[in-house]
Amino acid sequence: MALRQAMTITDSAATRVLALMAKRGRPAFGIRIGVRSRGCSGLTYTLEYADERGKFDEVVQDKGITILIDPKASMFIIGTEMDYVEDKLQSGFTFRNPNEKGRCGCGESFHV
Repeated sequence: MALRQAMTITDSAATRVLALMAKRGRPAFGIRIGVRSRGCSGLTYTLEYADERGKFDEVVQDKGITILIDPKASMFIIGTEMDYVEDKLQSGFTFRNPNEKGRCGCGESFHV
């Protein structure tokens, strides 16, 4: 039985990440996802370019991209699906996280 990856990424999110990495101007190892304290509910997701793998990063390879999960965020992110959504008013990455117990009203933060 194959092990499940810590998180999954939709085709839309993979396409957007590949486009952002191509525009960066220099190669990246992948993207790093983490969480930090912020907002009314306590935690928010962070995304940044990763030039190298950290010693304890969880590695997810899917749809041609490498996602590194910050070790301090792993327990908050397991089972999450990352998507990219565009509509008339906004665009951005969204996270469907089965570990969330609630979100703030503006959608900027969550708690587990």
